[in-house]
Amino acid sequence: MLAVSLATLAALCVLQHIPMADTLVYRAEGAAVANGTDLYGFTVTQWQLPATYPPFAAILFVPTTWLPIGALKVAFAVGNTALLALLVHLSCRFARLPATPALVLAGTAVGVWCEPVFQTIVYGQINLALVCLVLWDLTRSDDAIGKGFALGVAAGVKLTPAIFIVYLILTGRVRAGLTAVASLTGTVLLGALVLPHASVDFWTRRVFETGRVGKAWIVDNQSLQGLLARVLHHPEPGAVWLAAAVLIGAAGLWTARRAAVGAVAGTGRETWGVLATALTALLVSPISWSHHWVWCVPLLAVLLAEGRRGAAVAVAGVFLARTLWLVPHEGPLDLRLPWWQQPLASPYPLLGLALLAYAAIPPRTSRPHPFPRPAGVPSPTRPDDATRVGRGSPVGKESR
Repeated sequence: MLAVSLATLAALCVLQHIPMADTLVYRAEGAAVANGTDLYGFTVTQWQLPATYPPFAAILFVPTTWLPIGALKVAFAVGNTALLALLVHLSCRFARLPATPALVLAGTAVGVWCEPVFQTIVYGQINLALVCLVLWDLTRSDDAIGKGFALGVAAGVKLTPAIFIVYLILTGRVRAGLTAVASLTGTVLLGALVLPHASVDFWTRRVFETGRVGKAWIVDNQSLQGLLARVLHHPEPGAVWLAAAVLIGAAGLWTARRAAVGAVAGTGRETWGVLATALTALLVSPISWSHHWVWCVPLLAVLLAEGRRGAAVAVAGVFLARTLWLVPHEGPLDLRLPWWQQPLASPYPLLGLALLAYAAIPPRTSRPHPFPRPAGVPSPTRPDDATRVGRGSPVGKESR
């Protein structure tokens, strides 16, 4: 099954002459570092794409200049496929599903056709690598050495994972949160040391240029701002989007904390704490390209682990359907869509809002929570714990 799926994908990429445009941008960033040229002054490919990541990311991209473009594209395609398999494995551990070889291979075979994953591969993006870093770090025990470090590195490459630092602190994992802050700060300092002028340029100017990343109103953008721009038929929803983003951001983080802390008392699901944080980031970010939604992989794993097969099939259908590419989207047509095409143009933010609402509902029955308990939150007691305590026997900490 996996061999057929990957062979079909490879044939499609060859026949369609997939340019892997983002890989070319990464290569240009690495070349700018290696050659000492202006990191944020170039554009490449026929779409005139600029560098948009922090200087630290550009330093990591230097090795991309060591390979010919053809070999680099193959390396990115193979690497992203391997990262998908790793993400399926991590998602099984995250959801407490048995990560058997058969399940991982089947998940990889199907996963490559989910639109966010497919777009990540054909664009030559790094989304899968970042999600793997974040998910691996968050599912480690609280007393694991250096927990938070990988998360900080991911945030240093692309700023959006920094919201998980807030999640760690809100749920009482202060040490891990501070480790992530220190790690992120280290990436910024390394960038400033190697590329001082580019660092000043990025942190004082480029980081605020949302338009540099792309047009917020096109269907590619599956954030809350993209949805509102298309619904309001206005390229800049402005105050409406800002108010909605603040509201959804606060509600999303509240939901995430409630799910994580509630998991300790059997009234929440910590997996949904992590997913709610990811969904919040994707919704409130000014631009969340469709390929940023690779969190669909752990989402599907959690739904399957909860026994919600119908919901898993429906969610998989959303990510497999590619409805956003079926509506007219050439030129300014994205802003002229009739009301009945709006759900087709914004499937991911609508799904994200629905999932946040679902995550806010406490489960009817408690489920095992796979992650370390937030600091300062007492362990739940069983009916016989009081008896044991009364006899002077220590109550063992719950293992997660």
